[in-house]
Amino acid sequence: MPRSPILPLAMALLTTLAGQAQTVERLLAEGDSLLAQQRFSKAVEVYTRAITQHPSATTYTARARAWYAMDRTDRFLQDVEQALKADSTFAEANYQRSLYALRGEDHRSAERFSDRGLRNGAVGRLRAQLLLVHGEALAELRRPELAIADLRDGLVQIPDDLDANRTLARMLDETGDHEGALVVLERLCALEPRNPGHWTNRGFELSRLGRWTDALGMFEQALDIDKDEPVALSNRAYALLHLDRNEEAWKDVERSLRYYPANAFALRTRALLRLRKGDLEKACADLSLARILGGISDVDALIQEHCATVPGRR
Repeated sequence: MPRSPILPLAMALLTTLAGQAQTVERLLAEGDSLLAQQRFSKAVEVYTRAITQHPSATTYTARARAWYAMDRTDRFLQDVEQALKADSTFAEANYQRSLYALRGEDHRSAERFSDRGLRNGAVGRLRAQLLLVHGEALAELRRPELAIADLRDGLVQIPDDLDANRTLARMLDETGDHEGALVVLERLCALEPRNPGHWTNRGFELSRLGRWTDALGMFEQALDIDKDEPVALSNRAYALLHLDRNEEAWKDVERSLRYYPANAFALRTRALLRLRKGDLEKACADLSLARILGGISDVDALIQEHCATVPGRR
């Protein structure tokens, strides 16, 4: 009985496919190496050859990485969409799509794509990246407790992500966990020691805990970097007020308002200093403007307490 030709043909096909897979794997490794060397255009060429050999979620996602590094957002998005068409569950493609949505402030899409990536086998650093995008999206969608959990989890593996640390500190402050926010802000101060905003925010959290002397030290660190930074000046004035150093507080708050006249916090502090001086009418004028500008919870109570007898200030 003659031998069937099917087996040799199948073997030949398997051999061809195996060789093609090895070629694609080699091209992807070469492209990744070029990308690490920041030879972006060359990496695109190599990834394109991989796509020609085998168009798939893996190969399109690889080239998308190079487009992203080159800031070619249009081409990046085209390749990500091709990858998702090939495999809608591919974790890295979902991460790339969620990152694009987050940068475009499409927070619902960012949450949806990052969630899909997390549910479909993301591990290691990729899982951490997806958690950070998911957490940042949840923060903007006003789901702070879930955002905090995701951001903390992702930052275990990627502790130096500045955006995620800033968002986590903000969420912890908003939920009243000032001790937790302090831990994150200490990390930010270590990562970016020349950023006065981190020192100012750290001082603000200490102020929320009533640790006025410690807070003062943080504001002074910020002002050593930028002596005219109006938010740091305003916050230092408020700390000095609580330490009964009124003359120093007055100088700081006046300087703050010179650089930032619409600073409601500085207006509240100046009003409190004016109340101590007995200048009720001007204090109430400051409080009224602070209420119009908004964002300070105790202004209404201060107006009710001190300004009931001042015409037009209730």
